[in-house]
This record gives sequence, structure tokens and C-alpha cells, in this order.
Amino acid sequence: MKRTIATIAAVAAFALPALASASTWNIDPDHSNVGFKVRHLMVSNVKGSFEKHKGTVEINDKDITKSKVAVTIETASVNTNVAKRDEHLRSADFFDAAKYPTMTFVSKSVAKAGKGKLRVTGDLTLHGVTKQVVLNVEGPAKESKDPWGNIRSGVVASTKINRKDFGLVYNAALETGGVAVGEEVDINLEIEMIKAKQ
Repeated sequence: MKRTIATIAAVAAFALPALASASTWNIDPDHSNVGFKVRHLMVSNVKGSFEKHKGTVEINDKDITKSKVAVTIETASVNTNVAKRDEHLRSADFFDAAKYPTMTFVSKSVAKAGKGKLRVTGDLTLHGVTKQVVLNVEGPAKESKDPWGNIRSGVVASTKINRKDFGLVYNAALETGGVAVGEEVDINLEIEMIKAKQ
């Protein structure tokens, strides 16, 4: 009996450091930006963002490549500062927010890409289609304590997708050649995170 208790205690002592090496961080939507940019009429860019999003980041403090990310974004929260355009983006021509109310990103692997840089590969599900994308990440930033005692950090990330890969195929041809809306979309993320209290 004593030997069994000793064995359990030894296993627990070994496991505790491993558990302690991982920390959970919640994305702070009030201090984060999920932005995008797409070509318009072949002459300029339209920028926008999604106002409602949430997610968690599991950071492995001993091995950053074992970290995980999961994010959910509400498609109806799209905002380009033009109400009529936003309404069109929510329609079946684009995001079809009524049918597909969210898009998600779930990481599959994390790799170092230089000092303070990571490449996070994961599945992006948008408009009912799941494709693998790679986020180029800077951070996490050095931890900082806010006036209320919360521990914060942050990352900046970017990637490019082709909207047609996700079934977003609407467009209009121009008389001068080309199309009204570009196919390639730049995605830029500025994320602030709050460390979950143990």
C-alpha cells in the first residue's frame, strides 16, 4: 500500500511541472482588431474588420511550438464603415451570414520562424469550407500587468487567402477590363490577450 502511494506521489510530482508549463490566454476583443483588405475596381483597396470575435491561446512556456490557438469570428459583425456595402457583404453574395454566422480558425501546428516570429498553421473554416492557412506571427509580446492586476500580452499576425477557395465567388466585370472586387484578401490581426487566472 505504501509503495502504491509513493508511486502515485512520484507520478503526480512529475506531471505537475508539465501542467504548469502551459498557460491559457483569452483574447480581449475590446483591444484587438481582426482586419482585412481587398482590391476594389482594380485601382484602390477597401479595408474592413470584424467587430465580434473571441478565442483562446494555449501557450506552452517551455516549448512554444506546442502552443494552440482557437478563434471564432461572427461574420455579421463585418464593418467597412459603409452600411450599404456591409449589408451586401452579409448577404448570400458574400459571407451569407444568416447561413454561416461564424468563421473559425483552429491551429494544427506552430513553428519558429526567426527571433520573435512564428508560423502558425491551422484550419480556417469560412462559408462552410475548410482550408489550411498559415499565419505569420510576431510575438507573443513581453508580459505586462495592467492597473487591475491582469497579465496581458499580444501578437500581430497576417496571411493571405483567395476568397474563391472558400466559395465567395461573387463579382462584376468592368467595361475597362478586370473585375470589381479582387480575389486575394489580406488578413491582418492585432491581438491583445489576458492571461487566465489559475
